[in-house]
Amino acid sequence: MDAQGRGRSEDIDPADQWVLNPDTGEYELRLSPSAPQSPVPRPRGATPGTTRGSRGSGTPNGSRGRGAQASAPASSAAPGGEVPPPRRRRTAPEEPPPGRRGRRRPAKKKSKSKKVLLWTGGTMALVVLTACTAGYLYLEHLNDNIKSVADDGASTGGFQKDKAINILLIGTDKRTGVGNEGYGDTGSAGHADTTILLHVAEDRSNATALSIPRDLIVDIPDCPTTQEDGSKKVIPGSTGVRFNNSLGQSGRTPSCTMRTVTELTGVTPDNFMVADFNAVKTLTTAVEGVEVCLAKDINDPDSHLNLRAGKRTIEGEQALAFVRTRHSVGFGGDLSRIEIQQQFLSSLMRKLKSNDTLTSPSKMVKLAEAATEALTVDSKLDSIGKLKDLGLELGKLNTKNLTFATVPVKDNPAEKVKATVVLQEGPAQQVFDMIRNDISFTEVKRKEKKEEDKEAAAVAARLKGEKSDPSEVRVRVMNGGAPAGSAQQELRYLQTEAGVTKSENAGNADAEVARTTLEYAPDQAAQARALAEILGLSGAAMKPGESTANAQGLPTMTLTLGKDFKGAGVKLDATFGKAPEEAQKSTADKVECAK
Repeated sequence: MDAQGRGRSEDIDPADQWVLNPDTGEYELRLSPSAPQSPVPRPRGATPGTTRGSRGSGTPNGSRGRGAQASAPASSAAPGGEVPPPRRRRTAPEEPPPGRRGRRRPAKKKSKSKKVLLWTGGTMALVVLTACTAGYLYLEHLNDNIKSVADDGASTGGFQKDKAINILLIGTDKRTGVGNEGYGDTGSAGHADTTILLHVAEDRSNATALSIPRDLIVDIPDCPTTQEDGSKKVIPGSTGVRFNNSLGQSGRTPSCTMRTVTELTGVTPDNFMVADFNAVKTLTTAVEGVEVCLAKDINDPDSHLNLRAGKRTIEGEQALAFVRTRHSVGFGGDLSRIEIQQQFLSSLMRKLKSNDTLTSPSKMVKLAEAATEALTVDSKLDSIGKLKDLGLELGKLNTKNLTFATVPVKDNPAEKVKATVVLQEGPAQQVFDMIRNDISFTEVKRKEKKEEDKEAAAVAARLKGEKSDPSEVRVRVMNGGAPAGSAQQELRYLQTEAGVTKSENAGNADAEVARTTLEYAPDQAAQARALAEILGLSGAAMKPGESTANAQGLPTMTLTLGKDFKGAGVKLDATFGKAPEEAQKSTADKVECAK
């Protein structure tokens, strides 16, 4: 037999079990004397009752008796030879005692290296589990930090990742918090002291942070609000009041400020965030200060700001003093303070997006703590998960394409002592229109609208060339589908702000039109180009033809306001992407010094 293959059992060599019997010439099984003997197989062809050793002898089976069986291995040696002793075989395990049947053999002891691996793997699993548990508990802790109030149906229902985002940021003058009572007006309910409408483009290529002056005269609509006890109350609106009255006054909540912004701009915010004095202090401390620049030394006893000129890193109380100062910068009013606040926010944005902050776990933890403790959000933004998703969307922005702008305003003409401001209707409506139509205030790569070759050629031919002075432009204004009174409003804008004094109201057109058009005779092309630039008309809106006569019988162009008309002075083709100078825009990537 093959000693390396068949017959091997429990490491016993088969050659040690079978030996040649010289009497029979057959191999016989040889077992240890201590083990019970198995019957010897019959030789091939033997009849029952005979053994291999008695083939054909007629000896009865078993005639050799026990002694014969026991001595058979000894007699198997060849004459003159000696049978070698059998190799010691492993004895079979004894039958287990009653009650212990079925127990497994003890497992082999593992090597030291295996023990180390198992111990290390178990420890790592425990570390991972502990980290996950700690992370979950920390997220729950951050969730507990978040304070939220009802949006009362004033929002869109929350931002969406695949659409443009509009977030209303409200800074209040509420004096709660350690050390803030020293700033005066300790009983303030928290008015809309600083308000910014942050618009993030749908493709996340750009964003606009539009500041709304707190002293802007606006109409506040009726505001359904949820009271602290959970009850509902409609707070009556107000006409011709300061914007900052939209919060805190008469029990108005941030949802009322949201409704006021929608009434003012035509933009419905997706969410709002409210920050008080503590937010400025804690956020700047969390990022270990932001760098600002002063063109001159400032020592303002009202805001407690005392800084020398040049670049300075500020945080905490000093940062709060910086954003509150106004008497020592610009013209000393709220509009000047808006500029210094925009500079501060630009610097904060650069710090937040810097590698120094993003790669520091300790700073990110401090920032998460500070942000969740300092901000109050609306009920649609009340979890750390939602705030994280919003942060990821905002993180896609490039600071050079984040524009800070201010709603175009002018002094209130109804006041002798100038304390409030009103909209510059034309430029302001143009700014609002750009935000509503998701148009960047900066030069960014945008998807170009497909135009037919004929229209593109018309644009090139009609808009290029000499332009008349506005005072030489003669035009009739007609209403062809715009809201009632639009022709008169546009006429007033043309005469008082655009310098087109030779203009008149021609009433309603014979039919409504979808788009505003300007009809002119060939010899009026220079006048048409000048008016097109003022109004933001495209070449397609310019219709060469025949002139008509005005009230004095002189040849004149005809401007027909269509359904696309958005207000007096508003650029009709906002795809030009150029914000009016009155918006005082700046970008977050530039360092500007407060003057």
